[in-house]
Amino acid sequence: MNKVSNLFPSNRERTFQLKARKDAGTAAPLWQPPQFVTCKQCERRATRQVWARSQYVCPSCGTHQPIGGYYRLSLVLDHGSFQELDGDLKPRDVLDFPGYEEKLSTQQSKTGLNEAVITATGRIGGVPVVAAVLDSRFFMGSMSTAVGEKITRAIECATARHLPLIIFSASGGARMQEGIFSLMQMAKTTAALERFNEKGGLYISVLTHPTTGGVTASFASLGDIMLAEPGALIGFAGPRVIEQTIGEKLPKGFQRSEFQLEHGFVDQVVPRDKMRETLARLLQLHTQGRKHS
Repeated sequence: MNKVSNLFPSNRERTFQLKARKDAGTAAPLWQPPQFVTCKQCERRATRQVWARSQYVCPSCGTHQPIGGYYRLSLVLDHGSFQELDGDLKPRDVLDFPGYEEKLSTQQSKTGLNEAVITATGRIGGVPVVAAVLDSRFFMGSMSTAVGEKITRAIECATARHLPLIIFSASGGARMQEGIFSLMQMAKTTAALERFNEKGGLYISVLTHPTTGGVTASFASLGDIMLAEPGALIGFAGPRVIEQTIGEKLPKGFQRSEFQLEHGFVDQVVPRDKMRETLARLLQLHTQGRKHS
């Protein structure tokens, strides 16, 4: 009976796949005129369908474009295994910051997200995992109190269930509209990861473009295994700020994932179309090839 039911996706899976298609821009009816997307690096144009087939890696120059959180999860999780965690958790205007409520409402309407992070359980290569994805479309993936809470709950879920943890980071840092409360999430998430580590949990951190600020200075840099997408900007301050501070020109490629690999900050640079395969292999090695029901 299970094999038969697997042929028909559940309502949860259909909703997830619809959100992933919306993220990828392929949920519109087929009879609409083709939409063109321009690469931010080489400025070559291609239809959105071509971009979707290449997983939003430029067909001309290979630049990895930022992608939505649901779409990214659909690229790595086993079909039918997605189950969202804390999907209704929303940010709060903890400081009564002028205009913040209106900006939050605009971001939620524009992206279809409640916050800048999606957390879920699922399987990769048959191995159960807890996964979190920061979505740079929502306030540049900045870390608010709600983002810190969702990340912490995901870590605690992985700890309680004895599951591997995977976090895809993409962030401009702490959210300035929440001030010190945002900065406190650095310590909060780091403490949760330390408890997870004490229980022997496996944490794989995947750094995507860009990963900067307080996210880099906390949970993004604490993986047992550090992976990165090609060309991702990884650092605390951006290169322009550093150049203005030190009054010197930085080396070409400074802070990019290949530079970080060369200097030992990441363990492997993994193209997007190889990410699922790489994660599955790492997880199978960690679980010593055990099969999961």
